[in-house]
Amino acid sequence: MAAPLTITPPPPRTWWRRPVPPGAGPWGYGATSDAHHGTAPHPTGGPAGRAVAPALREAPVTPGEPAYGNARGTDTALGGRLECEAPRQALGAGVLAELHLASGKGALGHRLGAAGAVEAVTTLQALRHGVAPPTVGLRRPDPALGPLDLVRTARKLSTRARTGELVGLSTSFRFGGHDAAQVLAAEGRS
Repeated sequence: MAAPLTITPPPPRTWWRRPVPPGAGPWGYGATSDAHHGTAPHPTGGPAGRAVAPALREAPVTPGEPAYGNARGTDTALGGRLECEAPRQALGAGVLAELHLASGKGALGHRLGAAGAVEAVTTLQALRHGVAPPTVGLRRPDPALGPLDLVRTARKLSTRARTGELVGLSTSFRFGGHDAAQVLAAEGRS
């Protein structure tokens, strides 16, 4: 006999508003789980894009306010397309083309279940220091990905937010269709 399934409701969204160190913190979060395939992302990027939209709404920021995007996928050709297509759907093609976009996976390797947390810390550090870290190992981006501002060497960030903070978008698109996005901010040294 199978054990009954117990689902615990998530805590109220106010837990994001708890005190955080000065100048850093989460502003918004979104997640989806599409169970499309064990290892391949959904080909349209739609479910992952739907994880980004609520993070922006909860923050609340406009699509043009993030200065830095940290993309984390499965490091496959399909995953690379998803890392670009999902934020493109949520932010808009013109906005994504101007967002400094990088991935820490080439420098940090596979982190499996800890990937989202490590990528969030990477994003916060980039914002706090006002510098977008490069994507290690990026040689020839696929032209089919469309116009992107891929960070190949460290680059200074400047604020685009109405509030003056540096705002970043950290995405984690994982095996099994587990997709998450966070909008993070820091006072930064822009």
